[in-house]
Amino acid sequence: MLSTIGIPGLLLLLLLVLLLFGPSKLPQLGKAVGTTLHEFRSSARQLTEEDEEKQEAGRRQEG
Repeated sequence: MLSTIGIPGLLLLLLLVLLLFGPSKLPQLGKAVGTTLHEFRSSARQLTEEDEEKQEAGRRQEG
């Protein structure tokens, strides 16, 4: 998805974000996005591990 935007598109998005939120809010916005992404990844990893454990338990019961 991001590969089709290109450099001019990224610069336009950066300028738009800068105009909308202002330079003082950008660090807070970046931190919030980073925290949200970290929580999403850890939750997805946890769900994947739980699913794998259930599959292994099912295999043990069959075998």
